[in-house]
Amino acid sequence: MQTSDDTELDTQTRPLRIQRAALHDKIVERLHDLITEGGLGPGERINERELADRLAVSRTPLREALRVLAAEKLVTISPNYGTFVTRMTRQEICDTFELMSALERFSGELACLRVTEEELAEIRAAHETMLGHWQRQDLSAYYHANQRIHDLINRAARNDALRQTYLSLNRRLHPLRLSSNRTEAKWRKAVEEHRDMLSALEARDGARLGALMERHLLEKRDAVLADWKDAE
Repeated sequence: MQTSDDTELDTQTRPLRIQRAALHDKIVERLHDLITEGGLGPGERINERELADRLAVSRTPLREALRVLAAEKLVTISPNYGTFVTRMTRQEICDTFELMSALERFSGELACLRVTEEELAEIRAAHETMLGHWQRQDLSAYYHANQRIHDLINRAARNDALRQTYLSLNRRLHPLRLSSNRTEAKWRKAVEEHRDMLSALEARDGARLGALMERHLLEKRDAVLADWKDAE
């Protein structure tokens, strides 16, 4: 039977657990951003002490966060050699983009059947935000808004199995999807493609939106592979 002292102890300790969880999530999020935006490059060895100082955290929660990224295949942890940012091979890039393009197509098709007016308004707002970042030439902010659009479309599909597969796979492609817009011509083309996607979603044209999203991903793949060299 729980005593009043036990209840008081629970009340005192519960916020600490919440804070620790929040710290863990924040470190994972920051590591995602560093890898996506090139602060930690493919194949780079991670110095835990330096990275912990950089993030102003201790090494224990950092190691916990790195294990999360290892499960997502964003880093590789070797007992003998240390921790490295995972560098995908050309074949892995081809395979992953190919599968992701099919998931994006399916998301678009289902979203056109199931999206609500409230969700559509949220997607329109994210699109306007993305255009604002593009006009200011803020690639990092643009990319986050861009990914929010794709994420909202995937959410609107209302398929939990699709959602979990999409999230797991997409994390591996974030750095590559960002890098595919590094020239002005490619960036402008991506913006135009997003306008077409929004138009198709507003028309509830699943076949058109699905085809646009699939082609969008395959073009990203081709842009990445044009400059990609496998590690020796």
